[in-house]
Amino acid sequence: MRLGVDLGGTKIEAILMDRDGNIVERKRIATPRGDYGQTVLAIRDLIDDVSRDAPRSLPVGIGIPGTVSPATDLIKNANSTWLIGKPFDKDLEAAMKRPVRLANDADCFALSEAADGAGAGHTSVFGVILGTGVGGGVVINGKTVSGPNAIAGEWGHNALPWPESTEFPGPKCYCGKTGCIETWLSGPSLEQQARSKNLSGLSALEIAKAAQSGREDARALIELYTDRLARSLAGVINILDPNVIVLGGGLSAIGELYTLVPEKWGAHVFSDTVVTELVPNAHGDSSGVRGAAWLWPDTEAH
Repeated sequence: MRLGVDLGGTKIEAILMDRDGNIVERKRIATPRGDYGQTVLAIRDLIDDVSRDAPRSLPVGIGIPGTVSPATDLIKNANSTWLIGKPFDKDLEAAMKRPVRLANDADCFALSEAADGAGAGHTSVFGVILGTGVGGGVVINGKTVSGPNAIAGEWGHNALPWPESTEFPGPKCYCGKTGCIETWLSGPSLEQQARSKNLSGLSALEIAKAAQSGREDARALIELYTDRLARSLAGVINILDPNVIVLGGGLSAIGELYTLVPEKWGAHVFSDTVVTELVPNAHGDSSGVRGAAWLWPDTEAH
């Protein structure tokens, strides 16, 4: 059996998963935002709740909105800023009396989909989160790739490729730079673009539905979004050349992405053919927590 936790900015989810990938127990609570000590205790209590029938020695995998710095062993790059600079894994192990592994939440998403989801059976999987932010994770031969700087897959903080004159220098990003892919492709960014095109008040999915129903201004915006996504993913393909790209996050529900983007990315991929697949996720919003549970391989889980 396996224990997994998905620590988000607004909710924490914990699961107990059996060897076949079935979720046996699940519980969600609100994240104690801004309070590091209470976050540690909340995860401890959640794990206690879902693991009543599991061995006390069962390890825990935890997906976080950031990563552990290889230089300091402390959390860095976390949207949940109260985690930054903390020895989070060590504090969790002390609180839970269990072994703990941390990974970026996008890595956990990619691992879940590679293990028994939309990327199962593929040698290389690039998992993409299109939501409040734009994240990514790389899985090769069933294992996540972190890299010496612990930033593998962070495609959202590269510049939008092949920008048009109207796209330069681009919007400001929270990371301090301008024109990052995230500033063009996240859900809030798409909604901001909609407001400038008389589509104010529509969510990203409502924009897609308006485009499907024939509204021309919405259709034009979706065409522009898929062009930018195609350029951005072409850059990923040129570097990583994955077998499959799996989309997650709220915007992954836009059906047009899976036809329009592959139609457009060939113009930017350095190859005469592109056989990389673009597919929707199989496990929905459970992918992150399932991937966290998969962080411990069979030889170390019980």
